[in-house]
Amino acid sequence: MYNRAMAGSRTPGQEPGAAGIEPLAEIVGDSPAIRQMKALVRRIASTPVSTVLVRGASGTGKNLIAKAIHASSDRAGGPFLTITCSALPETLLESELFGHERGAFTDAKHQRKGLLEQAGRGSVLLDEIGEVSPALQVKLLHFLEERTFRRVGGAEDLKVDARIIAATNRDLEAAVVEGTFREDLYYRLSVLPVNAPPLSAREGDIPLLVRHFMAGFNREFGKRVERVAPQALDRLEAYDWPGNVRELRNVVERAMLLADSAELAHELVLLPVRERQAPRFELPAEGLDLESLERDLVVQAVERTAGNLARAGRLLGMSRDQVRYRIAKFGLHLELHELRALPATSLPA
Repeated sequence: MYNRAMAGSRTPGQEPGAAGIEPLAEIVGDSPAIRQMKALVRRIASTPVSTVLVRGASGTGKNLIAKAIHASSDRAGGPFLTITCSALPETLLESELFGHERGAFTDAKHQRKGLLEQAGRGSVLLDEIGEVSPALQVKLLHFLEERTFRRVGGAEDLKVDARIIAATNRDLEAAVVEGTFREDLYYRLSVLPVNAPPLSAREGDIPLLVRHFMAGFNREFGKRVERVAPQALDRLEAYDWPGNVRELRNVVERAMLLADSAELAHELVLLPVRERQAPRFELPAEGLDLESLERDLVVQAVERTAGNLARAGRLLGMSRDQVRYRIAKFGLHLELHELRALPATSLPA
């Protein structure tokens, strides 16, 4: 369905345009991927462009990005309206978008303004745009090109200046090739695309997100959980998060509901168990030096993860402590993302 979210529906004291308030503050994270995405959002928000496409997997925060684009722009004083395109049948979706005249169809007893008309100079988020039917794609393309539309059953052309933000987790390029999404509509929507990075690409953001969610759930549940056990954080950082930030939030919420002390214990972090199918390794005919191979793999894993031992362990199929042990075993030292040889005496007794 749809909901109306005026710009003023943000947290009290966070009105767009207020002095010292950052409209992007709700997008938590400081990883390079997030910093790059926020910079792009600011640039897009400052332009007069009327169409934006937000792409990303489910749970990556596409709605938050759309809200941030609206709140950072000069349209922030207008409404921010959203509709999930997959939640409505074609005829009802058309009516919700464009409105209808009295008598246009059964039960149309009164004239009704659609979201585009209600938005004025605000913004309309078309979530799951990839699910729109071919017939409605034609009408949506006409609106984007002409900025005019007619209510269902109407004869008058209406003109509005709303910004359209479309969001999708589908591969629209593949949908174009398959013939389920119009190529001209795709190009019209993707003039300024924004990619929502998956959580797996947001190095270092998990601790920030966990603290953010904990603070919110402390308020909601009336609890005072102040810290996360190191083992719990290791477990969270080692997981691959196919459900992205939404899945992380759900895991933290469940742990917070179960927590009964000031620390979020590792046994409260409940994650799905996924079987991993390791590729078969072929032993060379001439044999190999197993210890040298193990050392090289540890070095590669730690370098690839920029020194994040939990993620390095995930690549190697071992725990963070097991990686740390092997770093000491092989006389390696991690500093400034580089591994340097140390004397073998660094191996703990």
